[in-house]
Amino acid sequence: MQWTTDVKGAGAYADINGLNLYYETHGAGGRPMILLHGGLASGEMFGPILETLSANRRVIVPDLQGHGRTADIDRPIDARLMADDIAALTDELGLDRPDVVGYSLGGGVAFHTAVRHPGKVGKLVMASAHIRRDAIPAEMLAQQEQINASAAEFMKDTPMWELYQKVAPRPEDFGRLLDKIGTSMKQDFDFSEEVRGLQVPTMIVAADADMAPPSHYVEVFKLLDGGLRDGGWMGEGRPNGGHALAILPGLTHYNLGASPLFAAVILDFLDGAA
Repeated sequence: MQWTTDVKGAGAYADINGLNLYYETHGAGGRPMILLHGGLASGEMFGPILETLSANRRVIVPDLQGHGRTADIDRPIDARLMADDIAALTDELGLDRPDVVGYSLGGGVAFHTAVRHPGKVGKLVMASAHIRRDAIPAEMLAQQEQINASAAEFMKDTPMWELYQKVAPRPEDFGRLLDKIGTSMKQDFDFSEEVRGLQVPTMIVAADADMAPPSHYVEVFKLLDGGLRDGGWMGEGRPNGGHALAILPGLTHYNLGASPLFAAVILDFLDGAA
């Protein structure tokens, strides 16, 4: 996994829900897109695909609470709270129902933005984000149980640690972020009912070797009325609401977010008819 810091847009800060939220803007025209990074990362992780995504769109790339250039505040790392931050940023920037695309932790934030603020979202892309904690293997859950501040020493050669030291307002907070992420990962959850209630066109995206098996993402698609019948010659049997599923070949949870294939399916879905 490699992240680049070479692709830079116009950076700014917004005072949002007690956060000094950093975001960058790439591109100038077309429908706006909000692009949300994964846990322990920042918007910089999308560097390899930002030029493609922003060629005909205005792409807003925030750093979520406690990540990248956005300093942490005294509240948990919770995708639902961060979803409220994204809704507030949408208002702050005067965006009219931007499409919201999120990967991993950002996929959960994008999902909850659409659940909690459906009137502020055009289309939703939820990538590499499972909707039940028990969807991922027991050995992965066991690894997540070990994420806390004491792991910081063992992460000093990782892209996550190196980027945090380079851009974070308080580099010494990395252990605190690990504590909060670890606490969040220990919480049980099942958002099946929230998936059923989605009111915006949604694409579920996963790698064919993701953290959860492909069958889980098929299950999520079924909650959206997808994969239950033949699609028909004219697409008349496709799911109501314009929902879609993409399982991307040859990728893993850890490189999907920077893949040109991910960029291609995002744009195909967002630019297509709802």
